[in-house]
Amino acid sequence: MYFFGALGGLLFGYDTGVISGAILFIQRQMHLGSWQQGWVVSAVLLGAILGAAIIGPSSDRYGRRKLLLLSAIIFFIGALGSAFSPEFWTLIISRIILGMAVGAASALIPTYLAELAPADKRGTVSSLFQLMVMTGIFIAYVTNYTFAGMYTGWRWMLGFAAIPAALLFLGGLILPESPRFLVKTGKVDEARAVLDTMNKHDQAAVNAEITQIQKQAQIVSGGWTELFGKTVRPALIIGIGLAIFQQVMGCNTVLYYAPTIFTDVGFGGSAALLAHIGIGIFNVIVTAVAVSIMDKIDRKKMLIIGAVGMGISLFIMSIAMKFSGGSFAAAVVCVIALTVYIAFFSATWGPVMWVMIGEVFPLNIRGLGNSFASVINWTANMVVSLTFPSLLDFFGTGSLFIGYGVLCFLSIWFVHKMVFETRNRSLEEIEATLRERSGETVSATVAPATHSAN
Repeated sequence: MYFFGALGGLLFGYDTGVISGAILFIQRQMHLGSWQQGWVVSAVLLGAILGAAIIGPSSDRYGRRKLLLLSAIIFFIGALGSAFSPEFWTLIISRIILGMAVGAASALIPTYLAELAPADKRGTVSSLFQLMVMTGIFIAYVTNYTFAGMYTGWRWMLGFAAIPAALLFLGGLILPESPRFLVKTGKVDEARAVLDTMNKHDQAAVNAEITQIQKQAQIVSGGWTELFGKTVRPALIIGIGLAIFQQVMGCNTVLYYAPTIFTDVGFGGSAALLAHIGIGIFNVIVTAVAVSIMDKIDRKKMLIIGAVGMGISLFIMSIAMKFSGGSFAAAVVCVIALTVYIAFFSATWGPVMWVMIGEVFPLNIRGLGNSFASVINWTANMVVSLTFPSLLDFFGTGSLFIGYGVLCFLSIWFVHKMVFETRNRSLEEIEATLRERSGETVSATVAPATHSAN
């Protein structure tokens, strides 16, 4: 059940990773200029911003499951539209449509998984999303390599995403609705049935969770005023900060441009592509390890340890690139440092950011809050991706990655000062902490009894 809930993450990873290989062939066949190539790559990011902004908040009104099914349909249409695009503008529109599904998945799935899982398993279940993302990226690398020898290979690369999109839709038909959303809409018996399954028929746990959810569900649904209000401010700061830092520490530039980095330090093109696949395998393994330990180590500790490891790795990689003169030893040091960097990212900031933005927002604005944090994340992703080539030309690879390393260490201060711990706490306990910090009492914001049944 959790597998199908997280399957949108695989499409997320595949559709953002596959373009790294496909663009080489699209450029040749459509005779694209540099700015057109940039738009083909970035169109998914633009669509993701729109999808996270539009579809995410709608889940507070229509439910997580219905919007997940809609996202699967959009994934399917965008994948086939991209594969059969006859010219540039059709491809751009198809990629934007595809991006809307990617953005919707990033906003919906962490919330859905967080609301479905018991408190003591929520970190593990929620981090399945990131494991699926990394699996999708790895499959994209393999698909790129497989179809690289075909003239129409890029169409197969882009169209292949329709298969997991169809699986996501079929799986979504058997998925339950979020018990939090069911209680919020007055369907307590249905919520109890879902929680009974999720808690392995532990009636005491189910009754306690239903009571907590009912208490929080009585709070009037909020909007932008509540999102930027005093009560939610600590959660909003966490969501925005983690979303931005996850991107500005250079994660996507390293993942997307790894083959370029390898060729810059002396690897041949084929060797660089195979090394990219190797990194994809390593990425999945490390993320799987992170999933297994997510509920055993505090979230804050994982973020701080990850930032230290990533920062040191980037400094070592930068120094090797800058001062070695392209020697074989430098190439080896760069590969090792880059691999260590990815290991720390995949085990910490990769999954933890998505887990935490699914946890910290109150129930009455959870869809809106998670959507807003996802929009910030995708916007930061787009800015970093668009500026990387220009910054690379201006500063050079060595100096640029030192800058990303500095931002890694700056994130440690942010986590220490601004982030509160959420591990092994129910979503209702986390919400109560927010209200206590603002001096607000739950009873002061309770709506009339008839409201929660509507």
